[in-house]
Amino acid sequence: QVQLVESGGGLVQAGGSLRLSCAVSGRTESNYNMAWFRQAPGKDREFVAAITPVGWSGTSIYYADSVKGRFAISEDGAKNTVYLQMNRMKPEDTAVYYCAANRGRRTVVDADAMDYWGKGTLVTVSS
Repeated sequence: QVQLVESGGGLVQAGGSLRLSCAVSGRTESNYNMAWFRQAPGKDREFVAAITPVGWSGTSIYYADSVKGRFAISEDGAKNTVYLQMNRMKPEDTAVYYCAANRGRRTVVDADAMDYWGKGTLVTVSS
């Protein structure tokens, strides 16, 4: 059973940076797609970023338009950890951020398509 544990959330001023981590355990194979979603109060959960395996050692990376150029997703296989580096943050980035995973050739931008979820970490950006 895959388990995901997020950390790194907190309070940051607008324009600042924060790095989230997602510790992954229980993966028995390598073809897992990893993603970050977020949910602001009163809003639906939305896609933020994803990293998917391609071939033997390649990856594809996807970003929501709202974070493109400001956020960066990465994965350290040796540490079994996925990161989300968030720069030039805005008050509208305030949300609970969730790490999620699924396997195989499946979409990663639809929350309903993800099989595994962490419990989330709260990020608050003050203006």
